[in-house]
Amino acid sequence: MTMRPGPPVACVEWAFFLDVDGTLIDLADTPDAVRVDTALLELIARLHRVSGGAVALVSGRALSFLEDRLGTLRLPLAGQHGLERRDAAGRLWIHAAPPAAKCEITAALAPILARHPGLLLEDKGLTLALHYRLAPHLAAYAQRLMLRLAGAAGSGLEVQFGKRVAEVKPAGIDKGTAVAEYLAESPFKGRLPVFIGDDLNDEHGFAEVNKLDGVSIKVGNGGSCARFRLRTVAAVRRWLGEALVCKD
Repeated sequence: MTMRPGPPVACVEWAFFLDVDGTLIDLADTPDAVRVDTALLELIARLHRVSGGAVALVSGRALSFLEDRLGTLRLPLAGQHGLERRDAAGRLWIHAAPPAAKCEITAALAPILARHPGLLLEDKGLTLALHYRLAPHLAAYAQRLMLRLAGAAGSGLEVQFGKRVAEVKPAGIDKGTAVAEYLAESPFKGRLPVFIGDDLNDEHGFAEVNKLDGVSIKVGNGGSCARFRLRTVAAVRRWLGEALVCKD
């Protein structure tokens, strides 16, 4: 499939599924450094309102992390790559990893983290993410390490790679399955789906939307199965904002 440079003009009658880091906000060096600005909150709140509620954030972040940074804004959220999902009615759906496997991997990583302070382990509750943004020279090592530990745990786990992160998670659940679950529910059902993301783990969302002849948008450079591209976070915000002109 040939990627076209820019997406069509957005329509508020569509169903919007939006990644967060690298898509709606710029990437930060560490999870604690992430900041969500007021302008973004206002943009998402308006889009959620004028679209009849058909907006969901689909992120690798935990739901608790997202909710903490959204303040009073309440909308459907899928966290940890779809392992936890809050639907439009407020119901929570969870696909959990075996606790024993998580503990085993965490224990195995402890001495390695002590030797390599540039590596950062983030326990999101249902997944374990090893960040090497502060130590990019350890990329291959970190990836091999997480693949080995996930395989040794033998509990139906897989490793998902993102931008300078290797994350162990339950197999078979991803952003694409989260999008499919939303599209079976109101207010998303029957609408043309849009998925916007920037990372390798967003490819599952792009693929799901492409099956439905929807609008898949890759943010930034790099190969992708997405049909369209926007170059920057600012371009994503402008594109979403254009759908709101004269709509509220």
